Amino acid sequence: MSSPADGAFPDRLTIGFVPIPSWISRPTPRVVRTLALAVVVTQALISVTGATVRVTGSGLGCPTWPQCFPGSMVPIEHPEVAAFHQAIEFGNRLLTFVIGFFALACFLTARRCPPYRPRLVRLALVMPLGVVAQAIIGGMTVLVNLAWWSVSVHFMASAVLIWLATVLYKAAGEGDREPVGVVPRPMRTLLVGLVVVTAAVLVVGTLVTAAGPHAGDPDTPRLGFSVETLVEVHGLLVMAYVLLLAVFGVWLRSSRPTKALLKTYGAACAMVLVQGAIGSIQYHLGVPEAMVVLHVAAATLVIIITALLWGESRYRGPLPEPTPTPAEEPAAA
Repeated sequence: MSSPADGAFPDRLTIGFVPIPSWISRPTPRVVRTLALAVVVTQALISVTGATVRVTGSGLGCPTWPQCFPGSMVPIEHPEVAAFHQAIEFGNRLLTFVIGFFALACFLTARRCPPYRPRLVRLALVMPLGVVAQAIIGGMTVLVNLAWWSVSVHFMASAVLIWLATVLYKAAGEGDREPVGVVPRPMRTLLVGLVVVTAAVLVVGTLVTAAGPHAGDPDTPRLGFSVETLVEVHGLLVMAYVLLLAVFGVWLRSSRPTKALLKTYGAACAMVLVQGAIGSIQYHLGVPEAMVVLHVAAATLVIIITALLWGESRYRGPLPEPTPTPAEEPAAA
């Protein structure tokens, strides 16, 4: 992707005779970061609504894809599909367009925000491409009648996009220098282990769901593994996460962390404890629907916090100053 020359953007763009708002034609770093935050929030939200689809048995409320019903893009009255299930599934599909809007807007503003920042633009480009991939995977899930493996892949794709959206949000508020470690290299290696364990927790969590009662549709076959065994493995991985986080915290006291890193670490500790409590209560209560949705919501927050912890462990310098356009440059004496 070629990079525009500094100051090469016109101050005002139009589509035909319709002017494009200045926050798109000449965006500021704050606009880019706000849109990146919107991508993070909406990506997390669609994971929560996806869990709502599953626990309400609405996964086939729209039994075809990309149409809702054969010959119709929207729900229609159908004797075999309740209107409630149609509304839940179709609402989840509509949220994809909301994410797509923010993702595309974030890319366009990152592309036009002076000075041109290749790393930021590449990260922003991943967002709309990721939404397209996410929609295709979701469509595949419907076409294979919510097979447990497809639902697991769908959630993990969302988890990756939540992580990358958080990295984008962080990049929108920092510079472009080569990253310098805020903590010693062994601590950064420990964070690599924390990220790997986080991924393992999420993967095994999807398998627990795949073997559990919430299939998204009553006729969908479940994963033929013992739920109790999968829960034990999931719990051991969560304990490994907590242990690594605790070791990192003890180590952190002997280093010189930034205030942002300390705050993020505290938030990570609080969030994993809350998530562990929700998971334990959920299991002992027999996996009630509301607790499943709450557990998924907390899982998205754990992803976000872990990604921020990773980002705050390195420093890329301050935001670059925008290069003034010729009209903004002071006149020669």
